[in-house]
Amino acid sequence: MKEKINLRIVIPILLLAVISIISIYSASTYTSPTLGNLALKQTIWYIVGSILVILILRVKNDFIFRHSWLLYILGNIVLLGLLLFGQPINNSKCWIVIPGIGSVQPSEFMKIILILVLASMIHNFRSDYKNPTMLEEFIFILKSFIIVLIPSILTFLEPDTGCVLMYLIIYIAMIFSSGIRFRWFFMALLFGSLLLGGILWLYFYKENIFISIFGSSLYYRLERIFDWKTGSGLQLENALAAIGSAGLFGYGFNNTPIYFPESSTDFIFAVYASNFGFVGVIILLTIILYLDINIILLAKRKTTDINKFMIAGILGILLFQQIQNIGMTVGLLPITGITLPFVSYGGSSLLSYMLIVGLILNVSNEKERKYSYK
Repeated sequence: MKEKINLRIVIPILLLAVISIISIYSASTYTSPTLGNLALKQTIWYIVGSILVILILRVKNDFIFRHSWLLYILGNIVLLGLLLFGQPINNSKCWIVIPGIGSVQPSEFMKIILILVLASMIHNFRSDYKNPTMLEEFIFILKSFIIVLIPSILTFLEPDTGCVLMYLIIYIAMIFSSGIRFRWFFMALLFGSLLLGGILWLYFYKENIFISIFGSSLYYRLERIFDWKTGSGLQLENALAAIGSAGLFGYGFNNTPIYFPESSTDFIFAVYASNFGFVGVIILLTIILYLDINIILLAKRKTTDINKFMIAGILGILLFQQIQNIGMTVGLLPITGITLPFVSYGGSSLLSYMLIVGLILNVSNEKERKYSYK
């Protein structure tokens, strides 16, 4: 059967690919020569990602859902092995170094695995319990939370706080779409607020106790997050200067006059904005919004429930990364090291999102069917 390609999804991805490559090329002015030609590498990653999309289209989503638990087990084994035997890079054990290819970040792929597993769990729960009791919902919430908690702990210990945040966003978005009683969200919000309030109280007023309980690593990470309130720091100050001085049309392609670290990854939006100004930013935001709207419309069409749950997780993580990355670049949100999907440099991040593109395109080609993914 010849597959149909949803151009409303593919065209914005292609446009984001062009924006990504030219922005990374422009950022190369301030990146270390030891990293090589990042624009060329990003092009190669996009080609590899396109091959993965084709493979996903061949395999179909129902086959992937049936093997999601196997992927979950393998993913956690890799995270544990990385934590025990991985070589630290910048004091973090987040990457598997493959000679001649580069580094792979397993936590980026775990977010997709969690989406698949949670979609299967929610689908089965809704199939087994048409009108679940409070106790049945509580047991389901507890089970699904444990599924997210295991990779979250392993990833947090690497340490990679950004990916842990993404896991939690995926969980919240998908549980919200599952149809459980809203009172659970109010209870979770109350408990989370009390817990977070207690942690922050220790952080601000009982520094020694905080470090003795949680360690200096978490203290440093919180310190980095709260630094954004002052608006200080080389990254943020220079990024704001680059964006603010770009004017209507920017400084032009490959003309980034102000230096700031992580220009090809975390702060790629600032590079693009300084090159193409306010008009360029409007074009980029329009492309992003067009992609997001079409994914939302895809979830509203007649498709399987499991696909709708999966899209809820995809939208949750996609919107979170878009808002967080752009927000931190312009000083509205804390700097967390979260990249801009399809634009920032990074093989693992890009490949994970290209796999997501394949899953989304499969939804376009699937008619409503009933499956069991137990």
